[in-house]
Amino acid sequence: MTQITNHMPTEELQRLDAAHHMHPFTTNDDLEKKGARVITRAKGVTLTDSEGNDILDAMAGLWCVNIGYGRDELADVASRQMRELPYYNTFFQTTHVPAIALAERLAELTPYDLNHVFFANSGSEANDTNIRIVRTYWQEKGQPEKTVIISRKNAYHGSSVASSALGGMAGMHAQSGMIPDIHHIDQPNWWAEGGDMSQEDFGLERAQQLEKAILDLGEHRVAAFIGEPVQGAGGVIIPPSTYWPEIQRICDKYGILLIADEVICGFGRTGNWFGSQTMGIKPDIMTVAKGLSSGYAPISASIVNDKVAAVLGACEFNHGYTYSGHPVACAVALENLRLLDEEGIVSHAAEELAPYLKEKFESLGDHPMVGEVKIVGMMGSLALTPDKATRAKFAADVGTVGFMVRERCFANNLIMRHVGDRMVISPPLVITKAEIDELIVRARKALDEGYENVKAAGLFKAMS
Repeated sequence: MTQITNHMPTEELQRLDAAHHMHPFTTNDDLEKKGARVITRAKGVTLTDSEGNDILDAMAGLWCVNIGYGRDELADVASRQMRELPYYNTFFQTTHVPAIALAERLAELTPYDLNHVFFANSGSEANDTNIRIVRTYWQEKGQPEKTVIISRKNAYHGSSVASSALGGMAGMHAQSGMIPDIHHIDQPNWWAEGGDMSQEDFGLERAQQLEKAILDLGEHRVAAFIGEPVQGAGGVIIPPSTYWPEIQRICDKYGILLIADEVICGFGRTGNWFGSQTMGIKPDIMTVAKGLSSGYAPISASIVNDKVAAVLGACEFNHGYTYSGHPVACAVALENLRLLDEEGIVSHAAEELAPYLKEKFESLGDHPMVGEVKIVGMMGSLALTPDKATRAKFAADVGTVGFMVRERCFANNLIMRHVGDRMVISPPLVITKAEIDELIVRARKALDEGYENVKAAGLFKAMS
């Protein structure tokens, strides 16, 4: 058997990777032609690859490494827990201390009466769980016909068959199809879809599509609405201020369950512990993952309020995963939450770093290719356009220009993600002001280089 180590030549690691490792959201042709970038270690906000390049990670991995890389405390907790109780399940009236402690801590941290926690291993699994929670809730209440869950186009709620159906990514639906009784309304993306409406009027119009859908589908059939407080993977789409209050009003009026998908927004990302607090949402169910353990261990949860828990608790909930409430993952998550709280990481990010990042990030709005800058807390996006005044799209296929800029980011040792023709950031909450300055320097350089490449390719023109 080949002994594969960090010290092997990059080309050999890339060859073995392309031969045997199937990557998410990647074509094998890309791996064989270009090779994957091999990451070998990380500290703080900096990744190091197999060529020795230091890379500023402005995406916190996949929106998840809130606490930053290289925290020995989390490794130590994992090691201790593995020696004491490496695994046991939570089926059949069995539990263990890490799951008890983490559930209790989450009940303390979450707002309102979200006091009951069902553990899973990823945001996808937690949102799958939510589908069953919602439908079981209404079955137990004697309304089994209430099965429809309303979501939004361009929402992201996971990549399993059920959670991708719950999300609104058309490309994912094309590959895996849909499950019954999922309905999508339009997203609150004013920049791309607002036309001549004011942002406030647009926010109301998009929210009121929920009420229309409830009436069209039948109030007796609609069970829940799910939404991310801020659409993360959809491009950091921050809704107009009028949007969420109207969504809340409609959910309350018709008595449907409101699910806040906090997989990206949770644990300090938006300036509060949870995006629901930032946006003034009062959910019945909250989905958490990613920042729960800062990515150091796979864990997620559906957190439900007292009303929903009382109904579910009266029946046997026929649902669960082998690793639900895994003791090592729970112990790591608990320690991560302790550090975020006791070291003041969430509060420092909100009070000191977020205003500084906002000021610096918004300075990129003067770039000739940047039409809109949106930022809340420690997540932001740049809308790329050939014409700022008309909010036009490029004549090239959507995402072509964004990809070109992303490639220049990589070349300048900066990880920014492109979502179509939007560039997005979500840095670790421990980034320093000096590192924010460097992020902006590298981002501007990438935008400048991308701009020249776009012009050279004849793409800097609007769609006709």
